Amino acid sequence: MTTRSEREKAQKLNEQHQAILSRMLREEDNKYCADCEAKGPRWASWNLGVFICIRCAGIHRNLGVHISRVKSVNLDQWTPEQIQCMQDMGNTKARLLYEATLPENFRRPQTDQSVEFFIRDKYERKKYYDKNAAATLSKEKEKKREEKKKERESEKPVKPVAMEKVRKTLVIIYQYIFTNFSFFFFFFWA
Repeated sequence: MTTRSEREKAQKLNEQHQAILSRMLREEDNKYCADCEAKGPRWASWNLGVFICIRCAGIHRNLGVHISRVKSVNLDQWTPEQIQCMQDMGNTKARLLYEATLPENFRRPQTDQSVEFFIRDKYERKKYYDKNAAATLSKEKEKKREEKKKERESEKPVKPVAMEKVRKTLVIIYQYIFTNFSFFFFFFWA
């Protein structure tokens, strides 16, 4: 059973995640489904880092969790790791990666069956995938991780040398008082 403070903390974290997702959905490429370009996607494949419509979300679920992990933007709870995956990718980067070799004259499919074939080609068979872009994205992710690590390390409070000297001085003073106090204690009680 969770305590009230744990529930409040979880609710606050969820609100922060919802704010991040809402902000991301206002970006131009994220306003449309990554697969069929339907307006106003409310679902996401968090491991692929794309925002998708409800129809494409159903197709993604059928791909299996080894390929696509689908969550509702509004209805589900999100973990920090899942949010980070979405922030690292987004529809713009995903298109550069998964649609790199898509023909210029390609028209997005509209029927359910043709959309499913396209999604399977795109994510399962990786027919339009750019391995070079994947390597570049991996390097970018690693660079971001290193920057965050350095940022966290710089935020750690450094114990100043002066504070250590003050602590040692206080210990000496307390020892002195205790020694003298015990002398006076015995003096008055004797």
